[in-house]
Amino acid sequence: MAGGLDGTDLRILALLQENADRSISEIAEAIHLSQNACWRRIRQLEEGGFILKRVALLDAVKLGAGTTVFVMVRAGQHTPEWLERFAETVRKIPEIVEFYRMTGDVDYLLKIRVADIAGYDRVYKQLIRSAPLTDVSGTFAMEELKLTTSIPLPPH
Repeated sequence: MAGGLDGTDLRILALLQENADRSISEIAEAIHLSQNACWRRIRQLEEGGFILKRVALLDAVKLGAGTTVFVMVRAGQHTPEWLERFAETVRKIPEIVEFYRMTGDVDYLLKIRVADIAGYDRVYKQLIRSAPLTDVSGTFAMEELKLTTSIPLPPH
C-alpha cells in the first residue's frame, strides 16, 4: 500500500476527499469501524501528513473568478536569486492559484483565475515587473471539462 496505508485508511481518504464535511460517525459506519477507531485513524492520517487540511470548494464563476488562464513563462535568468524573486511575487498574487516549475521548453506554468481579460492583464503586468522574463504566454480556457481536487488512490 501507498506510504504504509492499508485498505481502511484508503477508504477513509476516499470518503474525506469526496466530502470532508462528513461526520466521524458517517465515515465509521461506511467503513464498518467504531467511531473511536475511525477517529484515531483520521488523526494518524493527519499527523502522518496524508491529510494536509480540509477546505471548502467555492464556485469561481459566482465569485467573479470564472476565467481560467494558463500562463507559460520562460525565465530571463536561471539563478536561485532570480527564482526566489519571481516565486515571491507569484506567491503574493492571489489570482495565481497554481505554480509549477517545468521541464522542457517552458520554465514555469501558472494557473490563474480572474474575472476577465482585464483581470489577466493586471496580473500579467505584475509578473513582468517582478523579474526579467524571456517570454510570457497566456492561454485562456474556453470550457472546463473536468475539475477535481481528488488525488488518485491505489485500489483498496
